[in-house]
Formats: sequence, structure tokens, C-alpha cells
Amino acid sequence: MSRPIRSFLFVPGDSEKKLSKVGHSTADAVILDLEDAVTSSRKDLARELVTEFIRSHASEGGAPQLWVRINPLDSGLALSDLAAVVPSMPAGLVIPKIDGPSDVVRVHHYLEALESASGIAAGAIRVLPVATETAIAPFRLGDFADAGLSRLYGLTWGAEDLSAALGATTNLAPDGQWANTYQLVRSLTLMGARAAEVEAVETLYVDIRDGEGLAESSRRARAEGFSGRIAIHPAQVDIINAAFTPTAAEVEYATRVVEAFAAGVGAVALDGRMLDLPHLKQAQRVLALQSATDA
Repeated sequence: MSRPIRSFLFVPGDSEKKLSKVGHSTADAVILDLEDAVTSSRKDLARELVTEFIRSHASEGGAPQLWVRINPLDSGLALSDLAAVVPSMPAGLVIPKIDGPSDVVRVHHYLEALESASGIAAGAIRVLPVATETAIAPFRLGDFADAGLSRLYGLTWGAEDLSAALGATTNLAPDGQWANTYQLVRSLTLMGARAAEVEAVETLYVDIRDGEGLAESSRRARAEGFSGRIAIHPAQVDIINAAFTPTAAEVEYATRVVEAFAAGVGAVALDGRMLDLPHLKQAQRVLALQSATDA
């Protein structure tokens, strides 16, 4: 398996200062933002800066993958974003505020035409939709499994735009955790992604000063099945990377599980526990992830 992207770091597309620091980032991927981080008066400038930055840095070995968040399809800006950035060949595109797979299929067709016109291999540019930012979108998460989107990298979710779409005054419960609506949407995103056999990417952690909270939240997310997370500040990146990398103890236990099943039996006892096929598959995933990380 190729290693899933553990960390996606947002960088405003119109900030030359912040763009200049991308090459030093330890993020697996950087999302050069043309949407929320850029005011309407600076959209053209952001397109120019992002396009030139990708052209200048995309081939640098060991650097983060360069992704771009375009503007929403209904904004009237998305096609201009695509026409500007696709010829520079970003690794992928983040698509905000979709209503369902049909919107991603629409972007896929735009990309097919632009890739062909630019001499880029068909499907080379991946897509990551933010698949829960409108009121209808969560109902369609399961439809990604049958959408036939070969360039779909994964699904991620967002609580801020969804709460605005719902007219909510908060997306948090009194204990500071996600309110029930957003817990439901998060779970559906995870299941929708895995049903489509793509990656599930956890949403951002708002409090950039709370490293311990971010670490614990990220460890829980990986334990549940998420493979990476969005970062909104450089200080969050290393914490996220560590949380989404198997620990030495996990690798050691997974190795023992695989060895225990080597005789071809359907169930084994290990450390006082009975293990069967799902445990073997999880252990194999841990070892494959570690192998890809080492590579």
C-alpha cells in the first residue's frame, strides 16, 4: 500500500510569506487555499501565486505534496481556479461545499478535459471533497461507494460550514465535544469513505494552543479508522504525524498477530485473547502502513 497522507496543512494562497515556508514543512501535504483564506479582491493574485509556486516546487524531492482548495462550484470561481492551477499539475484538489458525488463527478470531467489539454496523464490529479458542508450532503455519503471515481483520494468533513448551513449557534455539546449532529456526520464520513475504499481524513482541531488535546483526539481518530487529519497551523503538523504513525508497540503486537496466523488457522489465542480474521486484517494494515512509512 502507498502511505496515506497523515497531515494536510492549510496555507493561504495569497500569502507569499507563508508560501515561502512550505518547503520546510514536515506536513505530508500542503493545501494551498484559494477559498476561505483569500478575500474576493485577492482571488486572481492567489491563483497566480499558487500556480507559479506549484510550477517551481512540485518536483522537489522530500517536500510536501502540493494540493489546492478551489472555490465552491456554485461560486462562479471554480472553473477559473481549475483553468489556472491544473496545468501546473498539483498533486490533488480539495473540493469544498459539495452536495454529493455528482458534484465531484462534475469536477472529474473538468479535470479530464484540462489534463488532456495540458498533456497530463488522465487521473493524475486526485480529489478530496469536503463532503459534509451542506445540509443535503451527509445523506449522500454512502453514494460515493458506487460513484466510480477512480481519482477520489478520500473524504473529509467539516463542522463550521455545516453548522452555518443548519442555522446552528454552536456545533459543540456542553462538555466541549462535538454535538450529536456532528458526531453523526463524522461517523458517516468515516463509513462512507471506507465503503468507497478510500481514505477518511479527520477534520481540523480548532484550538491551536492545545497540543495535548490535538494528540489525544488524533490518536482516537486513527483508532476509529481515520488515516490522517487537516492542520490549520504549522505547530499541529508533527503532533498529527506522530498520532497517525503506528507506534513501536503496535508494530510489535501486529507482527505477533500475523505470526500467530501463519499456520493457516482461522482463529488463534494470543495473550489470553481469541483472535480471528478481522484481527489479522487489522494487524496486516498496521504492518503495511509501517512499511510504507519506512519506505
